[in-house]
Amino acid sequence: MREDTAYVGIDIGGTKTIAMLVTPAGNVVGRAQAPTPARQGPRAVLDTAAGLAGQLLSGDRRTSVGIGAAGTLDPATGTVRYATDSLPGWAGTRIAAELAARLDRRVSVDNDVNAAALGEAWTGAGREREHLLLVAVGTGLGAGLIRYGRVEHGAHGAAGEVAHLPAPGAERLRCGCGRHGHLEALASGTGLGAAYALATGEQVTGRDVAARAAAGETTARRVLTLAGEALGGALAGLVALLDPQAVIVAGGAAPALFPAATRAYAAELLPAWADVPLLPAALGDDAVAIGAARLAMEDK
Repeated sequence: MREDTAYVGIDIGGTKTIAMLVTPAGNVVGRAQAPTPARQGPRAVLDTAAGLAGQLLSGDRRTSVGIGAAGTLDPATGTVRYATDSLPGWAGTRIAAELAARLDRRVSVDNDVNAAALGEAWTGAGREREHLLLVAVGTGLGAGLIRYGRVEHGAHGAAGEVAHLPAPGAERLRCGCGRHGHLEALASGTGLGAAYALATGEQVTGRDVAARAAAGETTARRVLTLAGEALGGALAGLVALLDPQAVIVAGGAAPALFPAATRAYAAELLPAWADVPLLPAALGDDAVAIGAARLAMEDK
């Protein structure tokens, strides 16, 4: 890795695609963004990502590209194994091979939450720590595990699927996998909306629940508290299992759940891990692209 070489990191999300040019020191020196044409299919999505990368790439052939993308991916081949309807037809897409052909550059690919964890470990809330767990609380619930500064993928490339842990209070709520009683069914934007609907009969979004809780509505506050406590308790148990140096909570629903999660985490954390903090993420929407650039650097 040369100090005068920058790397391109791309975040392919369901609504927008973000590309960044990042130096080996972790400084963002260029960026480009466009809506993700999800409904037009994988080819259009990859064309958009390639176009953004092209705006940032120079004639330096050493500049490689990293991708953080939604779905369960095979990190060895850069192929999507499974994806939700946020990117129709995405399963089976050969992201690494397709973008390498378009860009004539080396392309490395990982799941977007794994990339976010790598970004936060590099320049964000987990900086200077080699062992981290990042949990992303958005529409759904995902996690990335960092070991010795690198993503830990597990035997099937899916380490960190905290969404499917059993969670008290979620027995009547359906997880994104189709089953009931999982943590994602409670501690996610979708879960907050579903829990509120179960309590009131009114269909609202997780963002609405958070806003109503902030305004003092009793039911919304109860829903947030239950979800936050379930999340915090689960994370305390995961600390005992995984032994990270810190746990980072990211995602759009994270701020609403963080207070209750912090209280439950502190109450459940065993004394041997009392020095393992629960931290809010620091990089916001930049985390995936920055982590993807780091991935490109590591794979050189």
